[in-house]
Amino acid sequence: MTVFDELKARGLLAQLTDEEEIKELVNNGKAVFYIGFDPTADSLHVGHFMALCLMKRLQMAGNKPIALIGGGTAMIGDPSGRTDMRSMMTVETIDHNCECFKEQMSKFIDFSDGKALMVNNAEWLRDLNYIEFIRDIGAHFSVNRMLSAECYKQRMEKGLSFLEFNYMIMQSYDFLSLYERYGCNMQFGGDDQWSNMLGGTELIRRKLGKDAYAMTINLLLNSEGKKMGKTQKGAVWLDPKKTSPYEFYQYWRNIGDADVLKCIRMLTFIPLEEIDKMDSWEGSQLNTAKEILAFELTKMIHGEEEATKAQEAAKALFGGSGNSADMPTATLTDDDFTDGNIDILSVLVKSGLVPTRNEGRRAVEQGGVSVEGEKITDIKAVFSKEQLSGDGVVVKRGKKNFRKVIVQ
Repeated sequence: MTVFDELKARGLLAQLTDEEEIKELVNNGKAVFYIGFDPTADSLHVGHFMALCLMKRLQMAGNKPIALIGGGTAMIGDPSGRTDMRSMMTVETIDHNCECFKEQMSKFIDFSDGKALMVNNAEWLRDLNYIEFIRDIGAHFSVNRMLSAECYKQRMEKGLSFLEFNYMIMQSYDFLSLYERYGCNMQFGGDDQWSNMLGGTELIRRKLGKDAYAMTINLLLNSEGKKMGKTQKGAVWLDPKKTSPYEFYQYWRNIGDADVLKCIRMLTFIPLEEIDKMDSWEGSQLNTAKEILAFELTKMIHGEEEATKAQEAAKALFGGSGNSADMPTATLTDDDFTDGNIDILSVLVKSGLVPTRNEGRRAVEQGGVSVEGEKITDIKAVFSKEQLSGDGVVVKRGKKNFRKVIVQ
């Protein structure tokens, strides 16, 4: 199976502009491709994970990835998929986030000996002369055509700022700059980026002539990745300080039955022959598939040792063998107790399992709270400091949220 065929078989490709040329480049290790990452936070999250997996997969086949950090475009904000304007970030915050991205990507992609590049578009965007840029680049874009793009249409009713309107031109200019500076001949992005990506290809052809070679591939990165990267509490981060290896493992362990095999295909490096054998799995076998997915992805991001610890902690939590030392913990102090006791609602709030006592009350009344495996049905239940001392107790809210509560 060729590299291109494997990308299709794993469900990664959605749209492409020239399949035969793309096959030629990808299969023969001739693709110099980029994927952009806007540094809107100080950590990548699993919404970026699919892009990173793709970069790694193609690099292993001899192709050259360019990780484009949007230190310039982040100052505008991508309107795609949004109903409101992003909060403006300072240059200092953007630069700090860029450095965090670099550190995380370096653990995942091999940047040694020119095998991959990490580039910040602030290099060519922040010091642009506006008049020269609009004359040189803006003249190649039709306003009518831009307004027909899906990423803009969905914002028209609520209002699209002129600042955001420039994002397509900026992203297109990124491709031109990468083409001229590094020989980048291919761009990858999520399906909500298609209009911006086509704009980049068209800009290269208009500026450099019809013989200038530039390809675009559209991948199911954002529609799938953003969905995967969201939980009720927000994003699942790759930074262990923001999402612990255990929590990362648990996120994938608790993914829906309908998504588990799709995620294994898209995100892991398990051979397709082995994955195909899982297609007939049902019931408890799907739980095994989820454990495989969770372990493989946690190992990829946090290393095998942390993945093993997370797996053992999960087994302990669900009554299997192993220890719970690596579960997320919440620490109570003397100030949290009244006359040596603390009520269940306070435990839930102080452990971070619920944001308010009212939500904690609802969780208890609905039968969704347990302590050390015993369901708590009384909202007035209290626990003494002695009961929570020692190794601590495991407090559970719902099927996916756990904390080991210990006394300092």
